[in-house]
Parts: sequence; C-alpha cells; structure tokens
Amino acid sequence: QVQLVESGGGLVQPGGSLRLSCAASRSIINFSGMGWYRQAPGKQRELVAYINSGGNTNYIDSVKGRFTISRDNAENIMYLQMNSLKPEDTARYYCHARFVVSVEGATRDYWGQGTQVTVSS
Repeated sequence: QVQLVESGGGLVQPGGSLRLSCAASRSIINFSGMGWYRQAPGKQRELVAYINSGGNTNYIDSVKGRFTISRDNAENIMYLQMNSLKPEDTARYYCHARFVVSVEGATRDYWGQGTQVTVSS
C-alpha cells in the first residue's frame, strides 16, 4: 500500500553535489526506519545511510562527512544530501522503508525503484 518514489539522480562531476528525494505515498511517521541503499554493477547492494524513528543516523564509512540523511515527516519525504561526490559513488540508489503495520509491532519493508547517480568528468 506504500509507494516510494526516488528522484534527484543524474550525472555530476567529481566534487559536485546531488540531493536525492524519496517521496512516500502516505505518512511516514509510522516508519521505524528509512534508509538509502546503493548497488553498482557486479556488486552487492549496500546500505549507505539510515535514519530511525528517533532521528538517529548511521552511515557507511566511505560516505561519512559527505552524505547527510534526513526526513521531513510533514512532507512525507526522505532526503540524501550528497556532497563531494566521487566516482566510486556511482550506483543506483534505492529508498527503503520499514513500516509498522500492527499494534503488536509487526513490520513490512518497502522499496523504491531506484535512481541512477553517475559521478564522472
């Protein structure tokens, strides 16, 4: 029942910036956690950045200090601000959300279709 739609990807030169957006079709206040994954050709999908319901964030070491994850509950949007981009950041980036679906605490996972980020001169 929840759709996640990513946007903001594109081609950028090394050192440039992009802001990815993940728009949810309903309120995200009941999401226990949301994050951004990325996958490059021939590589495993990896978690890049994560934010939980309390606002705590985690980042993969390679993006610390360069990427910032945030969430706007009023607009039902999650963002990933990416600065000082490097060629190794090139990948398809996916929005993920874990949604609480019962009072007992059961959850369900949702994925967006991804947005391509290419860092190249």
